[in-house]
Amino acid sequence: MFARLTQYLKETGQEMQRVSWPTWAELKESTTVVIVTVALVTFFIFIVDQILSFVQKKLILMT
Repeated sequence: MFARLTQYLKETGQEMQRVSWPTWAELKESTTVVIVTVALVTFFIFIVDQILSFVQKKLILMT
């Protein structure tokens, strides 16, 4: 059991050394893209929600 755990941790360490980590500039750029995308999607969902709420209120008032 411990031999398997030790082997797993050893292989994990080796794999982490082979990872191609992003540069600081790439990391900042990717983070900016994610934040802008989330903001745009949030704004879009907000607008759709407001439109649907408006339509729902108008339909309720009609009945």
